[in-house]
Amino acid sequence: MAGRTTADVPRRTRATASMADVARLAGVSSQTVSRVSNGYAGVNEETRQQVLQAMAELGYRPNSAARALKRGEFRTIGVITFTLSTTGNVRTLEAIATSAAAEGYAVTLLPVAVPTSDEVRGAFSRLEELAVDAVIVIMEVHLLDAATVKLPPHVQVVVVDSDAGDHYTVVDTDQSGGTMTAVQHLLDLGHRTVWHLAGPEGSFAAQRRADAWRAALAGAGRTAPPVVRGDWSAESGYLAGLELAAREDCTAVFAANDQMALGLLRALHERGRRVPEDVSVIGFDDIPEAGSFLPPLTTLHQDFAEVGRLCVQAVLRKMRPDGSEHGTTLVPTRLVLRQSTAPPPAVR
Repeated sequence: MAGRTTADVPRRTRATASMADVARLAGVSSQTVSRVSNGYAGVNEETRQQVLQAMAELGYRPNSAARALKRGEFRTIGVITFTLSTTGNVRTLEAIATSAAAEGYAVTLLPVAVPTSDEVRGAFSRLEELAVDAVIVIMEVHLLDAATVKLPPHVQVVVVDSDAGDHYTVVDTDQSGGTMTAVQHLLDLGHRTVWHLAGPEGSFAAQRRADAWRAALAGAGRTAPPVVRGDWSAESGYLAGLELAAREDCTAVFAANDQMALGLLRALHERGRRVPEDVSVIGFDDIPEAGSFLPPLTTLHQDFAEVGRLCVQAVLRKMRPDGSEHGTTLVPTRLVLRQSTAPPPAVR
């Protein structure tokens, strides 16, 4: 390697090596070391590798706190979420972390056990102590003690999956548009109406999907059957499915997510109701396993990667001096046709 050896760096230990020591060992300027440690472009690969090797030999670690004070930013985005048990939240969080890393930012996750205003305020306080530049809130459920979301005004915030678009920047999947597509697909096949296996009452997504299901049926002049509700899990879909399987007038079901659709398929099979010959089933999410259900599940594809990317882009824009945007950005869904939907028996 070009440059000098560790013997040329006197009286320095691995714990006290400085940027100047790294520069001498690598045979480059301190400015080049700074550019490499901060991940800036414009350093050729050979030089970058020399600097990285010198850092490794000396045990040099850039002082992130000092850099943050100098730049006025910590290169960290905080994420508050109320649960990691649902597919949507986990995949959204994964997408946020991936997109943040691509922009040179780390992610600090803070789960909130109970969705109350006090818990949310406490989470913001803890994130401020952890030194973050902005916050993304995955607001999948209604706060138990508040009708609307109230977040600290001095923090740059982007909200995922909520009804707070008039007051905050919101990024969400087009829940209503996707639901309308699902219901219309089943009506176009000839089903007189569509039953709905809904998510939990406290969920924003479940509420929007149920509202859009009713609106789609009303717009087609059809009567909406009673809602059957689950909690997003396959087990709850199975229990609700036993109820639906007992109804001979049920020929089509829109399940609010794929896991509940999986439980529904099991219940219908156990009760001798064939899918799709007797009952059509459509889900929401397009989880990786949906194509391996029996039968493969027709479902709505959510672009979680795009939701995460747009969240990170929005929060970075809000960190700029003129970043005061509000409103909602919706990411479209896509209907994925597989083998779980078909015309009802009376039409074939």
